[in-house]
Amino acid sequence: MNSAKTVTPKGLSNFLLNVALVRPVFIWGPPGIGKSSIVQQFAAALGLPCVSLLGSQLAPEDLLGVPQIENGVSRFCPPKSIARQEPYCLFLDELNACSHEVQKSFYSLIHEQRVGEYVLPQGSIVIGAGNRAQDSAIVKPMSSALLNRMVHVHLHVSVREWLEWALANNIHALVLEYIRLRPDHLWTQPPKHEEPFSSPRAWHMVSDALHTYGDKLTDNEIEVIAFGCLSPHHAGQFKAFFKQLSGRFQLEKILDGDAGWPHQPEDRDVLYFLAQSFRARLIKELPRERTAAGEQQKQLAHRGKALLTSLATISFEMAQMVVASQDSDTLPDWFVIEIVRDLPRLVEKRDGAQTK
Repeated sequence: MNSAKTVTPKGLSNFLLNVALVRPVFIWGPPGIGKSSIVQQFAAALGLPCVSLLGSQLAPEDLLGVPQIENGVSRFCPPKSIARQEPYCLFLDELNACSHEVQKSFYSLIHEQRVGEYVLPQGSIVIGAGNRAQDSAIVKPMSSALLNRMVHVHLHVSVREWLEWALANNIHALVLEYIRLRPDHLWTQPPKHEEPFSSPRAWHMVSDALHTYGDKLTDNEIEVIAFGCLSPHHAGQFKAFFKQLSGRFQLEKILDGDAGWPHQPEDRDVLYFLAQSFRARLIKELPRERTAAGEQQKQLAHRGKALLTSLATISFEMAQMVVASQDSDTLPDWFVIEIVRDLPRLVEKRDGAQTK
């Protein structure tokens, strides 16, 4: 399902407080970005217990119940988890992963808050959630009758909000610092083949594992943890980040002139990480207009050109990577013009690569 509008986790919480009280809501989003946690927090804020059902694990009788004979007449008894006396929040997770027969069982529950003769207590809330077809998750087409019974909202990841949450929830310092440096690595589109991929949930798992190891972490253990949870590229970069923190190579020292770029073959992964971090620092701190640059930013630009020169002597490809355009993240035009003037060979190589 496509949508032109999305909300962040905070925006979703506000949306639920205003809409879910009067109409059932369906939350769309990729795996691991916090849909379930937000619903549970929403229910807790209202003082309601949250009952979660996984659509992918349900059969029709799990909702409708089984028939019993009373006074010669059959009646369906819904399961105890649903048939409650006090109001609650019913969370139908992976709703679009269930079969069409199960989907039909949800019609009256979502539209009328009723299962057979049982009616949910007044004040109860029904919320559904599911992944999208492009997420390589188990999804089935949702019938138009079911779609039309809910208000739909799409959730996307907010790095700023996640970092605020992470600070308040004891996420490991290594994870926090890495995501500050590489916010683009918090989440990635799920791959079409079977391999781990980065998401807020995946980084939370990394954090839990790091806390368990404590101060006894080795490069090998970091590698096993990272590659077991994250996208392979992000895992390699996180390993390099840990390696450069525990060694003599740190970006701040390089920028200050207290250290140089690592140049040994065994430090290739660290060099790549530092070059990526160097590029991200330039994009973040250099203003888009030359006239807006302060003294510190001018010094960073001057130092940046010198570091590009020294980086190119070790790896021309990595220096080119720092300069090259990547999607919407680009170096300021005025800084690129200075590179054209002072480092023409680097830019000629860059321009030639882009025209191929």
